[in-house]
Amino acid sequence: MANNKRRYIWRYISVFDGQKTLPEPMAVITQGERVVTMTPMDGFDESQADGCHDMGRGGVMTPGLVDCHTHLVFGGARADEFEARLEGASYEDIARRGGGILSTVLATREASEQTLFNAALPRLKALVEEGVTTVEIKSGYGLDVANELKMLRVARRLGEELPVRVLTTLLGAHALPPEYQNDSDGYIELVCNEMIPAAAAEGLADAVDVFCEKIAFSVAQCERVFKAAQAHGLPIKAHAEQLSNWGGAAMAARHCALSADHIEYLDDAGIAAMREAGSVAVILPGAFHTLRETQQPPIAGLREAGVPMAVATDANPGSSPIFMPTLMLNLACTLFRMTPQEALAGMTANGAAALGLKGQGQLHEGAVADLCVWDIETPAELAYAVQPGRLRQRVYQGELTHGR
Repeated sequence: MANNKRRYIWRYISVFDGQKTLPEPMAVITQGERVVTMTPMDGFDESQADGCHDMGRGGVMTPGLVDCHTHLVFGGARADEFEARLEGASYEDIARRGGGILSTVLATREASEQTLFNAALPRLKALVEEGVTTVEIKSGYGLDVANELKMLRVARRLGEELPVRVLTTLLGAHALPPEYQNDSDGYIELVCNEMIPAAAAEGLADAVDVFCEKIAFSVAQCERVFKAAQAHGLPIKAHAEQLSNWGGAAMAARHCALSADHIEYLDDAGIAAMREAGSVAVILPGAFHTLRETQQPPIAGLREAGVPMAVATDANPGSSPIFMPTLMLNLACTLFRMTPQEALAGMTANGAAALGLKGQGQLHEGAVADLCVWDIETPAELAYAVQPGRLRQRVYQGELTHGR
C-alpha cells in the first residue's frame, strides 16, 4: 500500500476533539493525511478495519498540539541574568551592563544562520517530543533587515528539518535597536518601508507582529506597521496589554488581528473589540510565572464574552525560557484558573485559530491527521500533572513520527 494511503486504527480510545471530550470510547481510523472514521466503539463495524495497522487500545487522543507563540530562534543565553536578578540586581542594572533583550540582539546579529539553526533545533525538538505538530516562530532579535530575514530563514529551515508545521512571524517592531535609540519613528519607517516588503518578497513571513507597550512602540506606531503588513497581504497580531493598558489589543482588533497576546491588562473595551473582530486571546503563563507578575489576564471576562483563548509557551531567552507545552497547560489552570478543557482547547483548536489555520487543531472525520495519543485516562490529566513521557504516539499529516 502506498505510504500516503497508510491506514491506522485506534480502538476504545477517549477523544478530545479540540473543544471537548467525546462522551464514549471511540474507534478512530486515519488514511493518508486524513481522519476517515471516528465513531463510538459500540457501533463500530470491524470490517472497516480491514487493511489497517493496529495502533492499540485505550489512552487519550488529542489533536496535535499547537504552540502559537514562540521565539525559538535566538543567539546567546541569559542564564547569567536570571542568576543576577535572584541575587538582587534590577532590570535597570542588567540593562546598564548590556544585558536584557539587547544582549540577545547582539548575539543574534553576530551568529551565522547555521549557528542559529543548530541552537534552535533542540528547542524545537523539545516541543515536538511533547506532541506539538504546529508551531509559530517569531523573529524580533535581529532588528535590522538582514538579521530579521536571517531569523526567518532559519525558522523556515527548521520546518523542513523536522516533521512539524512551522509558521513564521516577522516581529521587527519588537524593541528599538541601539542605532535608532533616539529615533523610534525612524525605525518604524524601516520596518514598514524596507523590512516588511523584503520579507514579503522572499515569502519568509506568514504574519506580522508588534510589541505595543510603553517600553516598546506606541499604538500609533504599531498601527503604521499593521497597515504596511496588510498592504502586502500579511495577517497581523500583537503583543499587547502585557505591562499596562495602552489600548493596543483594541486597535489590533479594529484591524482584524488574528490574535492579541499576553493581555494581562486588557479591559472591557478591549475584550469587546476582540469579540467583535473574532481575534483570539493568547494566554502566556510562562512569562507571568518567570517574571513573577501579579496582574492576571481577565479570563472570566474573556470567557463570558466568548472570546476564544489560546495557550502557548512564549518560549524565549528572557521572560519564558520554557520549552514544555504541557507545563503551560498546568500553569494556565493553576495561575489563571482556566479549566483543563479550556487550556487544552487553547493549545489545539484555539491555538490553530490564532494562526489563521481554520479547521485545524481539531479531530473529526475529514480532519488533517495531526494527532497525539497519550498514556493517560482522561484529557484533564495533561493539565493536572507535570510529567514527561506520557506521549505514546504522535502522527503528523498521517505519518507516525513517535511511538509504534
